[in-house]
Amino acid sequence: MTNQVTHTGKVISSLEVAEMVGREHKNVMRDIEKIRTDLNALKVEPVKYFAESTYKGGNGQERSMFLLTKQGCELYGNRMTGIEGTAFAVKYVERFEQMERVIQHNLPTDPLELALTAALETRKEVAEIKEDVDFLKDNMRINTYQEKQLQDIVKRKVMSSLGGYKSTAYEMLANKAFKSAWRDFKNHFGISTYKELPATKFDEGIQLLGFWEPSASMKFEIAAYNTQPAGATDSGWEVRN
Repeated sequence: MTNQVTHTGKVISSLEVAEMVGREHKNVMRDIEKIRTDLNALKVEPVKYFAESTYKGGNGQERSMFLLTKQGCELYGNRMTGIEGTAFAVKYVERFEQMERVIQHNLPTDPLELALTAALETRKEVAEIKEDVDFLKDNMRINTYQEKQLQDIVKRKVMSSLGGYKSTAYEMLANKAFKSAWRDFKNHFGISTYKELPATKFDEGIQLLGFWEPSASMKFEIAAYNTQPAGATDSGWEVRN
């Protein structure tokens, strides 16, 4: 018995894909699951390409399938090579063009209705763009200029805490102090390097570094070294992260 699938929007089912590529549906489903796993690893939302859905089999039992957008078909087709991949590309492109013609044919002819339809589509597109922009804002990392600002603050804080660049404490403890400052910074934000700081957290990072100071035990070491006779030379320490 042929399974009947109802489409919503410009998508095709994994059942159709299986028929197009001459494979069992379960194998197509497995391939799509692998692609979805890769997308999740890349922090890309799979539903933009493959939407989970169901259909009723010949016995009336509900079974799983995927609805593929055109981009989803492109991703799936990239797994195939040679004439097999070309044949699939031809079939899904023709299928989407067919759906586009149906949509164009069914567009309203009334000017007011057409304007309202266009407005709704525009609103949907704007919402999708805003969603993408918000995602980028939340995941964008600080730039090189902001990295340099954080480095400069840490340099100033460490130098001041150790008693200056030429102090004995700076010569002996600079490396330890830099590591301590960056470790506190990374632990606070749960990142592995300060360069991973989200741009939205930059101001908070500036404020946090402004509050940084050595631990009590390090302060004790600083005082001990700086009470020794002067004579420390330029140690050449660099900022560590």
